[in-house]
Amino acid sequence: MHARSTNTSTGNNTLLDRLLEQYRDILSVEKGLSEMTLKAYTKDLKVYFKYLRRLGIDSPNGIDPESTLRFAGELKRKKHPSSQARILSAVKGFHRFLYREREIRRLDIENISAPKILRKIPFVLSPFEVELLLEQPDDSTMGRRDGAMLELAYSTGMRVSELCGLLLEQVDHERRLVRVRGKGRKERIVPYGTKSRDAMKRYLDQARPKLQRSHVSPYFFLNYRGKRLSRISFWKMIKKYAARAGLPPGTTPHTLRHSFATHLIEGGADLRVVQELLGHSSISTTQIYTKLDMDYLLEVHRTFHPRG
Repeated sequence: MHARSTNTSTGNNTLLDRLLEQYRDILSVEKGLSEMTLKAYTKDLKVYFKYLRRLGIDSPNGIDPESTLRFAGELKRKKHPSSQARILSAVKGFHRFLYREREIRRLDIENISAPKILRKIPFVLSPFEVELLLEQPDDSTMGRRDGAMLELAYSTGMRVSELCGLLLEQVDHERRLVRVRGKGRKERIVPYGTKSRDAMKRYLDQARPKLQRSHVSPYFFLNYRGKRLSRISFWKMIKKYAARAGLPPGTTPHTLRHSFATHLIEGGADLRVVQELLGHSSISTTQIYTKLDMDYLLEVHRTFHPRG
């Protein structure tokens, strides 16, 4: 039997809901998580709360090992393994918060293992295909902006959110460095190449003043109204140029990031350096590109070795 809690709700606002608000504040302030990530955590924890309410549990002191085991079992029956792993990760984080706040006495949920997720090998372009893509923008105002964005994306491996949120002050033109603000508000310094430098200079000299007009914007890349360019707009831009270059329809902004990392490793770059450039918190995330490199080596061997 569950130790049912005294009903501590005010309307629909239970103690769990109020603790979730505190947890969100901690994730935002101390961990520096983005609003999008916070919304994802909240959505997953609401799935957990809904399950608990079906058991008559609306506060932490009603949670016990049986309830957490049953929740994991329900996830296994109803959710894809990747969703199971994500939701369990969110719930475990929330339980750790409850434990630190002394709202629960034990961390039984830590003994529940998440399903193993097979990482998908990301789609990448060959260096030749990247060249085709980068050749597509023309010499118009928008073309110069698009060309600079594509060059910088491939030269640095920046995420689309980092690229669209880039500020003028984050770019050091003399040393060809960009200060990237990544996930969790963590900063990293990433160099960019001479081709990217030249494209950015053409954009700044010949295109950005026309886009900015009377507006004063701190953002590096602007839309036709002189405002910050959205991620959706950049996604559509990539799709347009990829189609024009005859590249696969699966080409996305993240494809340039994957291609950046893969081409560095194929060229002999150290995995730790690539991890730093990409802004990965864990080396295991970067290691997927070594698998890509191994596939490439195997293909070369099969193709060119006399007994391949």
